[in-house]
Amino acid sequence: MTWDITGMAAVANVGATPGEIFAALCAGRESRRPLMAFDPDKFRAVFAYEIDDRPEGGGDLPRRATRWLTTVVRQAAADAGLGEDLAQVPVLVGTTMREQRSLELWWRDGADLALEDLHFGTALKAAFGASTTYTFSNACAASLYALGLATDMIEAGLADTVVVAGTDAATEGGFGTLDRVQNDVPDALRPFDVTHKGMLMGEGAAAVVVQRAGTGSRPTHARVRGVSMGCDAHHATAPDPGGITRAVLDAHRRAGVRASDIDLVMLHGSGTPRNDQTESGVLRRIFQGTAAYPRMTAIKATTGHTLGGSGLLSLVMAVLAMKNGTVPQVLGLTDPIPEATGLGLVQGYPAAGAVNVAQVDAFGFGGINAVAIVEAAR
Repeated sequence: MTWDITGMAAVANVGATPGEIFAALCAGRESRRPLMAFDPDKFRAVFAYEIDDRPEGGGDLPRRATRWLTTVVRQAAADAGLGEDLAQVPVLVGTTMREQRSLELWWRDGADLALEDLHFGTALKAAFGASTTYTFSNACAASLYALGLATDMIEAGLADTVVVAGTDAATEGGFGTLDRVQNDVPDALRPFDVTHKGMLMGEGAAAVVVQRAGTGSRPTHARVRGVSMGCDAHHATAPDPGGITRAVLDAHRRAGVRASDIDLVMLHGSGTPRNDQTESGVLRRIFQGTAAYPRMTAIKATTGHTLGGSGLLSLVMAVLAMKNGTVPQVLGLTDPIPEATGLGLVQGYPAAGAVNVAQVDAFGFGGINAVAIVEAAR
């Protein structure tokens, strides 16, 4: 069984549409900037990948994650020809922090914030009349978890159309936690390069409309073949090779594909040494029997780690790689770590060529793993 993707939208630090973001990836645009929302004197790391929509002169605004969420849901729904009445359409939202940043601003600065503003469903109901909304906080795999649950809902006959989204704004608590627990101080997110020192936060949101095959009114962008979801609970932070291997192989099984069918892997690529080594090692073992490794790329080098929405953002970029016959390079990758050497990572400039089947990885703290398999529309 497959599910049609008929609408897409995304916003990140490098663009307000999927096309703008994809163009920035292909152009190799460096987008990290000095911290805008937080006092850099309080942290070791002083760079992030923030969306520049705050007031001039500094300061921060509440409900930014919610604003991006309603923006991408509106745009994806319009792309799919649904309009703005989603009263009968479930909306599933993946996130890591939800509106924690708004809560920080309320607690510290007395920002105007009502309790119901912390729930994404409030804004979705007001903007679209959405009566069935669910929020999933499954760490960095959250939006792919939401995608998997959307396909389950359609397969079970609970809906013909589901909107799936992910959104996160950088929080001071989250940024500070990473700043304390990472051994080195990253000045950029450089996945799979020997200079990698850890992850830096990004901001953004993405949304797709998923429909039962053949029921949409607009052309299909791509098709979801299968999504794996699991939690190996191996360690609070360290990824487990066994858990990631099971997630990838389960995605292949659900999608009915073999490793040799995969043309592109959108890597989780968080830039932390342990994640990069583990992901590289797992993929080397899974694809070593194929004639050639698939092309592999990691967009967090340009967008930063957009947390709960990162998996869905990678998926949208995979769809555009299919449409354009181009795979963006990994920004800043010049000297791959030994585990990634010869693995098919795209370096230096975009790689041209047909992409028919893509694998999208999303691995979160606590062993919360999700992998999606997407194929080009024919």
